Amino acid sequence: MKNSLFTYTLRIADDSLILGQRLSEWCGHGPIIEEDIALTNIALDLIGQATSLLEYAAQVEGKGRNADDLAFLRFENQYFNTQLVEQKNGDFAVTMVRQWIFDTFRLPFYEALQHSADKQLAAIAEKSLKETKYHWKHSSEWIIRMGDGTEESAKRVNDALQLLWKFSDELFFMDDVDRELMSQGIAIDLESLRPAFNERIQFVLQQATLQLPDSKWKLNGGRVGRHTEHFGHLLAEMQYMQRAYPNMEW
Repeated sequence: MKNSLFTYTLRIADDSLILGQRLSEWCGHGPIIEEDIALTNIALDLIGQATSLLEYAAQVEGKGRNADDLAFLRFENQYFNTQLVEQKNGDFAVTMVRQWIFDTFRLPFYEALQHSADKQLAAIAEKSLKETKYHWKHSSEWIIRMGDGTEESAKRVNDALQLLWKFSDELFFMDDVDRELMSQGIAIDLESLRPAFNERIQFVLQQATLQLPDSKWKLNGGRVGRHTEHFGHLLAEMQYMQRAYPNMEW
């Protein structure tokens, strides 16, 4: 169970870590000052969640590594984030659709995980849930505003949906890692979250006067270490300081 718990915790942590890294790229480049600050704060929330989870993962692993080692010194195939969160920022609509899909999943996920038999994961989920409620409200409001806005904003958010929706199914990926921990009351049955996810998706789309893509094409692989072409470039930037100056500390 130890190896499964390590992998499971890394999967949750890596989603937060990589999406936090992506959002941090907006710092100083937001479309308006309020949104620049909002995106930076959400990035900080996600990095904070990742830090707590990586510290716990290092403790579970018991090999002397710490959160920084796990964040910055793994190879590409040792990261287990979904492919959704590593996608490039694109324009503001792409960033917000990516965030909205992720938030819509993370909200019921943390609601369920706070009841995990693993007390540490439950505590992290309880704290993170408070932040995630704000994240979802923020991203949902932008989807509605753009979808039910001008012809240009509606086109951009629709194009972003066409680009990113195919990555959404991987959020519900489960394998033997999940099944082993589910039998211990630790992991969440992700399929049980689909109704809440779908309900929130449709609630926002209806107000935004948008529809999901007709395509049934699904992409996955991130949960087992297979990533898109964007991921290597992200890691090169994220890991540069630790690779160039080993063991440096702030």
